[in-house]
Amino acid sequence: EDMIHDAQMDYYGIRLATCSSDRSVKVFDIRNGTQKLVADLKGHEGPVWQVAWAHPMFGTVLASCSYDRKVILWKETDGVWSKLEEFKNHDSSVNSICWAPHEFGLMLACGSSDGAVSIVSTSGDGSWESQKINNAHTIGCNAVSWAPAQTKTAAEISSEDPKALKRFVTGGCDNLVKIWKFSEAESKWVEEHKLEAHSDWVRDVAWAPSPGLEAQSTIASCSQDRRVILWTSTNLTSWNFQVLSTFDDVIWHVSWSVT
Repeated sequence: EDMIHDAQMDYYGIRLATCSSDRSVKVFDIRNGTQKLVADLKGHEGPVWQVAWAHPMFGTVLASCSYDRKVILWKETDGVWSKLEEFKNHDSSVNSICWAPHEFGLMLACGSSDGAVSIVSTSGDGSWESQKINNAHTIGCNAVSWAPAQTKTAAEISSEDPKALKRFVTGGCDNLVKIWKFSEAESKWVEEHKLEAHSDWVRDVAWAPSPGLEAQSTIASCSQDRRVILWTSTNLTSWNFQVLSTFDDVIWHVSWSVT
């Protein structure tokens, strides 16, 4: 009934979730070239900015974030949708959500206008824990995207620690793109890199879904400065950037194909 802010297909491409300024999250069955509304989820008290499907190994789970400062997890069981969990970890609008690679379990990163990023996770016993990176971006965080689970430096590959390294990238109102890494030794998230090239707010970031040729990592970012920038690294210790294009107006979203 109002502006649609996001639309996301599920893992199998048979369901479409949308969210809107009308405070609702809608789920459509889109099999066989048809569309059928199967759920109209109410729970937010403000415009809903983004939706994100969890990996199907965790069941049918959908996350949504809103101007109302809440992140809600929805779950379908036997055709019935219900609220699985609700998080109120932020003091301002939650602008972006992104599920971690399934290798890390059910883990969700959330970026907020309060400048913080929260990471919520569960071990599967029904309880949830939350970690928070305060002041991740001055003024606010607009976007978050996870690195593939196999993204490691040469030193990390040769180390005896078998754990997959957790990394994600964020973009903010401070014109910066930042890469964060989880330090097992300190049991907290630490800033690994600060990438500077944009001259205005970074609206979105997207880490390419696979390392690609010669294990190159690639991140795309877009900004209020009308530019899309590609950041590349072959070792995760130094990053180069290339301006992909300068457009006629603000670029709000970037995404990669999965193949």
